[in-house]
Order: sequence, then structure tokens, then C-alpha cells
Amino acid sequence: MAPKRGERVAPPGRPGGWEARFASSEAAKGWEQLCQTARANTWEAWVVLTERPVDPENSARQHRLRGTLATRQVGGRTLAQWQYEVTAGGRIWYCPDPDKRVVWIVAAGPGHPKLTD
Repeated sequence: MAPKRGERVAPPGRPGGWEARFASSEAAKGWEQLCQTARANTWEAWVVLTERPVDPENSARQHRLRGTLATRQVGGRTLAQWQYEVTAGGRIWYCPDPDKRVVWIVAAGPGHPKLTD
């Protein structure tokens, strides 16, 4: 869906960096909620995901998911699934695609994901 008049402008991808894309409209809605509730932390998350999605500097905040959540199907491909802790409860789940240098945001939101409880 193309942006419409009055919507936020997404920054372009960095040259040589990773491009962030939403895997679903639910992920896009959750991202917007994170932007509204934790703007600075969500900006930091975006920077990390587009610069070093699989090379965490802070493993308490950014790590690969385990068990049944370790991978996810995105666009017909099985990709590793990671988590970035935006706030105490807010999370972003994403799947880096190293071949395309795309980070697929598969889930996002200000509340802790129920699947990990």
C-alpha cells in the first residue's frame, strides 16, 4: 500500500545497509503504536535493524528467538527470527533475509508478545 497524503515519510534505506519492510499489515500497525508510545526507542531499533540486524551489541535487547519461534516463513522462504526489545514490554520480531538485505518486520507492538509467555 502506497503512502497517502498526510502520512509519515519513511526514511530511505542507507546505501549498503539493510532495508526494513513490513511482512504484514498487523506488523505495520504495531510499528505505528510503538512510534506513538516510544518514539526514541523505536528510532534506535530502526537504526539497529537496518545497520546490524544479526550482529547485536546488546544481547539483552536484541537476540535470536529459540525453539518453535526460531524460524518463520516469509515470502515462501524459511528465515531466522529475531527479537528486539524496544521497551520493557514492547517488542519487534523480525526476519533478516541476507540474500536480499531486507529485514522483514513480522510483528511489533508496545505489549509483550503472548507467544513467549
